[in-house]
Amino acid sequence: MKKLNSAALQKISKIVEENKDRPGPTIVMLHKVQDELGYIPFEAMEKIAEAAKTSVAEVYGVVTFYAGFTTEPRGKHVINVCLGTACYVKGSQALIDDVLKMTESPINGTSKDGLFSLDATRCLGACGLAPVCVIDGQVIGNANQNTKLHDEIEEIIRNERNTERA
Repeated sequence: MKKLNSAALQKISKIVEENKDRPGPTIVMLHKVQDELGYIPFEAMEKIAEAAKTSVAEVYGVVTFYAGFTTEPRGKHVINVCLGTACYVKGSQALIDDVLKMTESPINGTSKDGLFSLDATRCLGACGLAPVCVIDGQVIGNANQNTKLHDEIEEIIRNERNTERA
């Protein structure tokens, strides 16, 4: 496990100190840490557990229960593709395959350059729009019948990856 630098540890300590006396402090602190660092490292779970007067196991249980939390650093751009029944039947596997090729990100992982994270999810709650995906919080329905997802990824690559190479 990679150790956090002192700046990240200071951010965590500040978040814990500012929120430890609020109602429902565990969730509040977890959200703030993830917003600040992009993920929730184990060190944060330890500090949050101590401040909330609970066990690290309980905090870890909260982190792993909610799909919105992650214990691994995320890419700058997060893509979720639904593989629930309705989406899968309507072709979401082809969307995953396309995103894999374009982003070079593993499923449920992050691309080596840190630009993309790709998550295969079980349901995004929009079955009537199947297949559904989300890119940076923007929901795209009927995603195999339009090029919006493909176009968004291409634009990100054009603006970010190609800029880095220039």
